[in-house]
Amino acid sequence: MTELPDHLKKRAAERRAQLAKASGDAPEEATTDAATTDQPVAEVAAPVAEVAAPVAAAAEAGSGQITDDKGGVPAHLLERSRKRKAALAGGEGEEVSGGGVATAVKAAPIAAPTGTGPDGHTQRLLTVVKSGSIQQTRGEAVDKVHTWPHLLVVEFAATLACSAMVLIFSALVRAPLLGLADVNQTPNPSKAPWYFLGLQELLTMFHPMVAGVTIPGMGLFLLMIAPYVDKTTSNRPEDRKFAISVFTIFLMFWAVLVIIGSFFRGAGFNFVFPWNDGIFFEL
Repeated sequence: MTELPDHLKKRAAERRAQLAKASGDAPEEATTDAATTDQPVAEVAAPVAEVAAPVAAAAEAGSGQITDDKGGVPAHLLERSRKRKAALAGGEGEEVSGGGVATAVKAAPIAAPTGTGPDGHTQRLLTVVKSGSIQQTRGEAVDKVHTWPHLLVVEFAATLACSAMVLIFSALVRAPLLGLADVNQTPNPSKAPWYFLGLQELLTMFHPMVAGVTIPGMGLFLLMIAPYVDKTTSNRPEDRKFAISVFTIFLMFWAVLVIIGSFFRGAGFNFVFPWNDGIFFEL
């Protein structure tokens, strides 16, 4: 037989002593040590069941038995709760009528609920969880769109708009083409197209390796790493200081070089002031 815990043995001995005292008999077993008592659980709970039986019968006679589940709670749990409430509401000396005979029922004393059980054991009541009430937690929605069609459609529309603008401009504006080139006569100054004047201006200041490879390569490298350094998704300029600063410096540096090469370089590609010697630049 399974060995009963010490605190259950102690509670059984105290309960037998109370029953013996209530019936007027001497509490012979009250002095028995709870640790040496070794009776089955059914024998210990028998006196309690005898006292609680009339109370349960009275509760069952007062109202109908619950047999249907409600709100996902099993019927036997609802019936147990109903009987418990009926027993608490009955109290002492409640008269129950059944089969034409009036019987006085004395409810057993009910101890006040406490936070801990016997010997300080903490008790915890588990609740019944409805089936399907626990839902899987999902990640929060992220503000992202697919490359196709959301991004590529916008880029394609921008490409068509730029192409149409260039086509209309070239049809309406007369291109300033010069005469045929003469190998025996070189224009002075000889300037590259405006989009290459920045490189031509750098060639007048640095070695061709530095002006044609190192400086432009550093600018392109900074532009390439800008998205990896500044990962902010905000569109506000104050939140994108690094990316905006790098692009602004690169743009202004190249614009200054193009302006100097276009308007401040004269014969022999020497530095001149346009308001003194004129402008040596043709579209």
